Amino acid sequence: MSITANEVLDAKGLSCPMPIVKTKQAISNLKAGEVIEVQATDKGSTADIKAWSESTGHQYIGTVEEGDVLKHYIRVASEAEKKEEAKHDNVVDLNDIQKKVEAKDAISILDVREPAEFAFGHIPGAINIPLDQLDVRLEELDKERELYVICRTGSRSDLAAQKLTSQGFNNVINVVPGMTKWEGPLEKNN
Repeated sequence: MSITANEVLDAKGLSCPMPIVKTKQAISNLKAGEVIEVQATDKGSTADIKAWSESTGHQYIGTVEEGDVLKHYIRVASEAEKKEEAKHDNVVDLNDIQKKVEAKDAISILDVREPAEFAFGHIPGAINIPLDQLDVRLEELDKERELYVICRTGSRSDLAAQKLTSQGFNNVINVVPGMTKWEGPLEKNN
């Protein structure tokens, strides 16, 4: 498959949220209708780029995998198609969740990181549904229950929280800054 891109962005070796940060910067220099190819090695970047594109109005065209490199293609939106990048407004500080976990409060935590990230350390009792699987696994979650969503930095969890809210989940809270700053108890599956 040969896809012509107006710009190629090298985001190889970067992990969330950097591929999105770099894409935002690069896309601002392109005209409506042009296509950017974002080359990444982070397996979670497919879901991240797709969700970010949808939240901003840019068109996620698709991803081609070549060896270890994922080539994501995005068509730049016109002014009429663009949306202001949304942020989920119900947010809680990571320290507040840590206190609840240490107090053994009965809370539901959804970890939207990739399975490998989850295996190397997650909050005890957290459910792992990677962002790219969320649409097809919604039935595993209780729409009426308070749900804390976490990822590595707060970016994927923000996108997941927006998606859950749009699907009728009433009490979704994004946990920031994410697992990079977690100092509470950890479970490991490795």
